[in-house]
Amino acid sequence: MEIHDLSKQNSILNSFLSELRDVNIQRDAMRFRRNIERIGEILAYEMSKSLNYRSENTQTPLGTSSAKLPQNEIVLCSILRAGIPLHNGLLNYFDRAENAFISAYRQHKDNPETFEIVVEYLACPSLENKTLILADPMLATGQSMVATFEALKAFGTPKDIHLISVIGAKPGVNFLKKHFGKHTKLWIGTIDDKLNEKGYIIPGLGDAGDLAFGAKLQH
Repeated sequence: MEIHDLSKQNSILNSFLSELRDVNIQRDAMRFRRNIERIGEILAYEMSKSLNYRSENTQTPLGTSSAKLPQNEIVLCSILRAGIPLHNGLLNYFDRAENAFISAYRQHKDNPETFEIVVEYLACPSLENKTLILADPMLATGQSMVATFEALKAFGTPKDIHLISVIGAKPGVNFLKKHFGKHTKLWIGTIDDKLNEKGYIIPGLGDAGDLAFGAKLQH
């Protein structure tokens, strides 16, 4: 798996990441969602550099202009619910993409420190020979990404795969390396060192879904 960690170079992305982590700024849910959306736009721009391009002509009022334009048939799949703001940011740039949505959540049983990933709702177009973008803002253990991809296999074999996250943890990135091939690319805002005993990223930012949309009851 090819890893593109955008924190390796200084950019305005660092400001958006810092605000996402800030416990005081997090109280503004609208700003939290917008910062994830803006990071999605940055990740989309960086990812776009790896697409396939072809020269095409455009007629202007005064002549003809030639430019190299992307040719990939993109399917953008986001994991609900935390993935919605990230999906919006990616869709702002890949506005012609087809869209897929999937619900994947942690189900805790007897031990609150152990869980399994449950996939329920899934809506997806054909993935056959297309470019799949699989987006989840928090790459913690990596289990959600893998479970989601396993569920998507029924819809065809994509030509290439791009994984998109805002913040990840090294254990989760290493987990993905074991399950995705060398032609898969990971585009990520930054990678933290570790997870806590409950599988949350440290220092991370907390629960992205709750911060974006409000606390939920656990069943």
